Amino acid sequence: MTHFNYKSPGEFYCQKNKGIGSGIGLTYRRFDTGAEAIRFAMEQVPSSTLGTCTLEVDGERFGAKELRELYESSRYPLPRSKRRRNGRSTD
Repeated sequence: MTHFNYKSPGEFYCQKNKGIGSGIGLTYRRFDTGAEAIRFAMEQVPSSTLGTCTLEVDGERFGAKELRELYESSRYPLPRSKRRRNGRSTD
């Protein structure tokens, strides 16, 4: 990844299985910055669900692998939670 603007607004989409027979829903959240969206994805979304999620920033889409890379980057501007490291909960 050459350049990512952590300050640009981000749109976060995630498929959510609502259970057998009830179909699959789509969760959508808009964030003021891509950095906030990445923090939400890495610290709030269960690891088992992250693979169904996409972040869109400045017309580019990023999946689970890219979200982890962006979160772990030295350029990531927000404090990281001590509870989650490398996409896994440390609890």
